[in-house]
Order: sequence, then structure tokens, then C-alpha cells
Amino acid sequence: MIGRQLVDLLLASGAQVFVSDIKVAEDEFLEKVSFKRLDMTDYLNCIDACDGMDYVFNLLCAKGSPKAMKEKPASHFDPMLLFNTNLMRAARECGVKKYLYTSTLGVYAPAPVFYEDDVWQTHPSENDRFAGWAKRMGELQAQAYQIEYGWDDISIVRPANTYGPYDDYDSEGAMVVPSLIRKALSGISPLVVWGDGSNIRDFIHSSDVAKGMLIAMESGLGPTQPINLGSGTGHSIKQLLEIILSNIDNPPEILWDTSKVTGDKIRVLNTERSKGIGFVPTVSIEDGIKDSIRWYNDNKK
Repeated sequence: MIGRQLVDLLLASGAQVFVSDIKVAEDEFLEKVSFKRLDMTDYLNCIDACDGMDYVFNLLCAKGSPKAMKEKPASHFDPMLLFNTNLMRAARECGVKKYLYTSTLGVYAPAPVFYEDDVWQTHPSENDRFAGWAKRMGELQAQAYQIEYGWDDISIVRPANTYGPYDDYDSEGAMVVPSLIRKALSGISPLVVWGDGSNIRDFIHSSDVAKGMLIAMESGLGPTQPINLGSGTGHSIKQLLEIILSNIDNPPEILWDTSKVTGDKIRVLNTERSKGIGFVPTVSIEDGIKDSIRWYNDNKK
């Protein structure tokens, strides 16, 4: 989802781009980049991916909804630890100049606003403790490499709730935006939505995250100054759903299921540090949802 946007930005800048993924890439994508299908939990595959690279962007993640994380935590925790450790180690061994590590807002404890430097004073939320701790270990690895090897050119970003084209719209583990879009367009009515709609999230379009990653890598802030990539504005799940429904014909009736798990009540990122390096999101949630619905309608199975 983010990687596609990042590739387009890199190509537009004149870069030669190499991509590795465990999934098979489409022919149209293969025409633009060099591609290898690799399992990045394997260290030797990470060496293969990093060999000869000047810049490496680690966008690897085992994504999952709160339900998926609760029911299958090991299936997410194990690969994320391996992604972190193997790719960063391989990048250093291969002499990569600059490295970007994609962390998560799951590293934060519950709070009205998430400030970057508060992380190590707290524990991750119980609703995100497996992903949160796994991603924290990647951040700590970056600091360890800075201390022992003097590698200062590792940037860390913590994106907000990211959505957009190429997201996972179809699985039961889909995140809130793609899940609601798929269900709202399914024709099923009433549409059952978990919670009461009051939970607040900071949403950011994938194209803005990709721009923020490029700015973060060039910022030179290093691994001790992670960067939040968000809008800095919270929207409730009810507001999100209203935006989705306003963009479709014959919207379904909504039933709120307050018996189901919904995660922390509020997750909004402080964005002063990202503004300080010149990053400001440009895609409004209204325009971003329209873009996502359009892409889903054109590509749904």
C-alpha cells in the first residue's frame, strides 16, 4: 500500500528501484522496477536484497486488525522480529548509506496525544502489546547500531492509521478503513460495525506517508529522534463511516455492536517534529476516502 506510492516517488526522482516482496508482483509493476520474490524473514534473502543498494526502506510488517492480533499474536510477532533484525543487520553488512525503519503507532501507551519522546517512559497498550513490542525492538536495534557501529543514518517513522489503494480490503484481518469500505459496498444491510463509533483515530493517506518517508530519510535526525507521520487530527469511527457512506449509492443501515473489541479510545499523533522537517499531509480524509473507494471499485475481486 505505501510501497507502491514510494516506488512512484523514487522513480520520478530518477532512482533505480529494487523491490523485494513475498507476493508475486504484477507485470505492469515489473516493467518499472527490478523485483525479487523473497521471504524477508530469512537473513540470506535480506543480504540478497541489500547487496549493492545505497538506500533501503524497510516497509515490512505483518499487519492485522485488533481481532487478528488478539487471536493470532504469534503469527504477527515472530515475523516482525525477524524482519527487523535481519534486514537492518543485512543493510549494515552491505554498506547501505541510509536506512529507513517503519515503526508503528502501536509502540505508544494510551494517551490523548502521542509524543515521540514519551515511548520509553511507558509500555505499549495492552491492545497492541505484541506488535508494539516487536516494533519497539526494531527501534532499539537502530539505537544499538548507532552506539556500537556509529551508524547515524537510520531514520525511524511512526505512521498513523494508513489507508489507500492496494490496501488489504478482502481478508478478515483487514484494518478499519478497507474493512468498512468493503462491507459498505457489499450490499449487505444492516451493516454491523464493532463498537459504538466513538473511538478516535488519526488517519493518513498512503501517498502522504510515502512523501513523509522520503523527507524523514533526508532529514538526518537519526534513530534517537523518531518521526510521527500523521495528520495530527482525530476522526471518530462514526465520522469515518459517514464519509464512506456519503460516497456510495444506497448506503446500508448501520448497527453498532458494542460487545466487540475496538482497541484504545483515542490515538492521535503529535506532528510538531514532522512539521519541523517540512512534512505536511496534503490529502484530506474526504479526498482520501474517495480515492480508496474508487480504487476498490476498479480492483475488487
